[in-house]
Amino acid sequence: MESGKRVLLIISGGIAAYKSLELVRDLRRRDIAVRCILTDAGSQFVTPLSLAALTEDKVYQDLFSLTDESEMGHIELSREADLVVVAPATANILAKMRSGIANDLATTALLATDKQVIVAPAMNVRMWKHAATQENITILQERGVQVIGPEEGDMACGEYGMGRMSEPAALVEAIENFFHNAGQAPQKSLIGKKAIITSGPTHEAIDPVRYLANHSSGRQGHAIAKALAELGAETVLVSGPTQLADPMGVTVQHVKSAEDMLAACEAALPADIVVCAAAVADWRVANPPSEKIKKNGALPSLDLVENPDILANVSQLDKDRPALVIGFAAETEDVIAYAQAKLAKKGCDWIVANDVSPETGTFGGKNNTVHVIDAETIEDWPTLSKEGVGQKLAARIAIHLENNST
Repeated sequence: MESGKRVLLIISGGIAAYKSLELVRDLRRRDIAVRCILTDAGSQFVTPLSLAALTEDKVYQDLFSLTDESEMGHIELSREADLVVVAPATANILAKMRSGIANDLATTALLATDKQVIVAPAMNVRMWKHAATQENITILQERGVQVIGPEEGDMACGEYGMGRMSEPAALVEAIENFFHNAGQAPQKSLIGKKAIITSGPTHEAIDPVRYLANHSSGRQGHAIAKALAELGAETVLVSGPTQLADPMGVTVQHVKSAEDMLAACEAALPADIVVCAAAVADWRVANPPSEKIKKNGALPSLDLVENPDILANVSQLDKDRPALVIGFAAETEDVIAYAQAKLAKKGCDWIVANDVSPETGTFGGKNNTVHVIDAETIEDWPTLSKEGVGQKLAARIAIHLENNST
């Protein structure tokens, strides 16, 4: 039975177009109706017949088809949908969206729509990093377009980097969130608030060549920063070394060590929200040598000292303490118990706890299963993409600050 929810899916030309088939299938399983516009370039990768079979609907391609215009024109296509999704969204179609170019059915429908638009960029890493593409994305976001991805990985062209289209599961999650929010785009509920987020690992020098670190990818912290910025917060991301692109609409401070990260956080204060999602190394070498340590047949002795505790420092500020300080607890056993102890010891307001045992694939992976703990409650969240966790946490933050405003 149809749920009454309708998505207009625009498929532009790119190897990632094959993912649109899985996206359609997943949406139909959730009783979300899908109608497709397939560009000429998109039809080089997927066929109208395969899309028609999965959507159980006609696939639209030609702007100047008299039959289509009499039955379902470009205006009606956008009116009939509750949500417009462009996946994959090539650099070309993003540029046309930014400029208001309407020279085929897809771009004409996009220009004619007054519905929320979600885009899933997919392109070569150099095209993604080009200043023109970054400017186009920024302007589209300012107009209210929601951007999902892209992700880092191997590309069909043989290169590696940022530009892979997000997996269908991440898009389905964003689409379901849209419908869960009564078909409304995310509200800018954090306008006027400032947030500081730490992300990634820290690298603690052993010598000029070697360092102590951990397996954190920074994906979760970056996702939280992006989600807070999308809700209107002035967002500062203090990031240790990662392979991730800087999130759009976020001021990023790149650091290496825990001491650097603390200094950057202190410089960014005051703030209303601080989320310490970075996996900060607990120890550093006391006096790392200025030259590389040479192998001489004997094991070197490392004199370790504790790193500064960024979460405790911010939580225990006497002056201008943020209204909400959130820490992360990455554990491999007794996750809840250790997180509750950390909450009490650090003096923060919430702890987001997760199991990072190797078998979970959390460190370096795309998904996360978290528990949000405060002084009174424990919320067990289902497994979500790290982007989904970021969006849900940002929404919880916004509600908390609204309910506790003076």
